Amino acid sequence: MTTRTKNIQTVCVIGGGGFVGHYLCSQLAAAGYRLRVPTRHRERVKQGLLELPAAEVFDCNVMTEAGLAAAVHGCDAVINLVGILHERRRGDFDRVHGEFPGKVVEACRRNGIHRYLHMSALGAAPDAPSRYLRSRAAGEAAARKAAGNEVAMTVFRPSVIFGVGDSFLTLFAGLAALPLVPLAGADVEFQPVWVEDVARAMAASLENAETFGQTYELGGPQVFRLRDLVRKSAQAAGHDPAIVGLPGPVAYLQALVFEHLPGPIMTRDNLASMQVANVARGSWPEVFAPGPQGLDAVLPTMFGNRDPMDRYRRRAAR
Repeated sequence: MTTRTKNIQTVCVIGGGGFVGHYLCSQLAAAGYRLRVPTRHRERVKQGLLELPAAEVFDCNVMTEAGLAAAVHGCDAVINLVGILHERRRGDFDRVHGEFPGKVVEACRRNGIHRYLHMSALGAAPDAPSRYLRSRAAGEAAARKAAGNEVAMTVFRPSVIFGVGDSFLTLFAGLAALPLVPLAGADVEFQPVWVEDVARAMAASLENAETFGQTYELGGPQVFRLRDLVRKSAQAAGHDPAIVGLPGPVAYLQALVFEHLPGPIMTRDNLASMQVANVARGSWPEVFAPGPQGLDAVLPTMFGNRDPMDRYRRRAAR
């Protein structure tokens, strides 16, 4: 029998305007929670979120102490989804991933909020090969230290997340319109997990005391090499490029060039992350049964002509 906490009604979703946030907010709203979604880009993210019942999307800079306090005020739980894949300036990873989670949990404690969900990343570790993964580990540690015995915290470490609107398979599907795709890290293994399954796990954990203090690695039912993921997404989008894996020095040069482009596709730090397989150490957590959806079942829905608002309208029963 599931053990639940008392009376969580209002949830602050920091990063709720992002890819995972839209799906998670949709599931939380469907479950009857009131949502507060702070954002610095309200006009940009309001589509979809404003379709949800009882979702308050408001302008707020949570990176300031005052903004963060205002964001969590009056809430019963806080979910932190904030993350970046690329640094605009050296130190952004430390600021956003490493330091900010501790500040969020401190704000929870000051406001008497006793439940916190934290989005991290598969492979996060103090000795990981990339600044991205090391900063993710530092953020987990900062949040745990701040939580102490007062805030019940649950950490999620997903593999790469895919779904309509993602920045992973959708990116590769676009690149695959080229006749040839030179690919760094072509043989690195990933365990892609559907965004709906990640959102489902997080929503299910919110009031389940069995998940308090736990860290969950989330991966899909299959492991793929990166070249296979690119090929599958290309075929789903109607392309069939030749995929050429790049040897280490050439891959490094490609990443160096790419990271200096506007909206970088890949950086040297991203390449460093791929020194280790992005694969979960265990199976899908039983507490979040049923298991995750497979990639092949979802891919056909990702690149067809469809109204992206349909999903939100269904969730909102509109």
